[in-house]
Amino acid sequence: MMFRATVVTLFPEMFPGPLGYSLAGRALGEAIWSLDCVNIRDFGQGRHRAVDDTPFGGGAGMVMRPDVLDAAINSVADDRPLIALTPRGAPLTQNRVKTLAAGAGVILLCGRYEGFDQRVLDARHAEEISIGDYILAGGEIAALALLDATIRLLPGVMGAADSADEESFSAPLLEYPHYTRPAEWNGHAVPDTLLSGHHQAITAWRRNQAETITRTRRPDLWAHHIASQPARP
Repeated sequence: MMFRATVVTLFPEMFPGPLGYSLAGRALGEAIWSLDCVNIRDFGQGRHRAVDDTPFGGGAGMVMRPDVLDAAINSVADDRPLIALTPRGAPLTQNRVKTLAAGAGVILLCGRYEGFDQRVLDARHAEEISIGDYILAGGEIAALALLDATIRLLPGVMGAADSADEESFSAPLLEYPHYTRPAEWNGHAVPDTLLSGHHQAITAWRRNQAETITRTRRPDLWAHHIASQPARP
């Protein structure tokens, strides 16, 4: 079954963008997944095809109209999940990406201006997702990030399927460091353990590195990891 991605946006020309290259681009060419865009402007109101209006209650900026958004969504709506990319959404996680990759596809709603009229999100039961604690000019970059993370997990996309199991966020720990040839570069040597051929020692080293990096850089993930460990008798 082909994974189908639909992006509802004011800027369809931004797609596929980077998704047309590397793993995602090859998979797109091999019909492992498909991409189509819906231009919100096509459903705009009046002679100027207006898609936004001033907010009730006052305030700066403009808000995307619910009638326009609903018509755009309705043109492609099916059983796929509808996700609105917003800064206030739940953080995008690797687990959510895995779930999406196991499904038939996704419809992504990209906002601009001050965002969406809340009523269309409520009426459509849209899931709000954020890719980080910062503000972008629109949801398109967030949509690209979500799709890139999802597409690489589709069957047949990654060359080494096992590599995904050891990546950061695939487990509670961040990923360990990687090294390749030359064994010494600019006075920096590859750790001796990785050159030893002792597989158990290499596994232990990588585990220790992952734990140290997680504890130092992401204390929130480390706390979750510790809490998930079985209690000692």
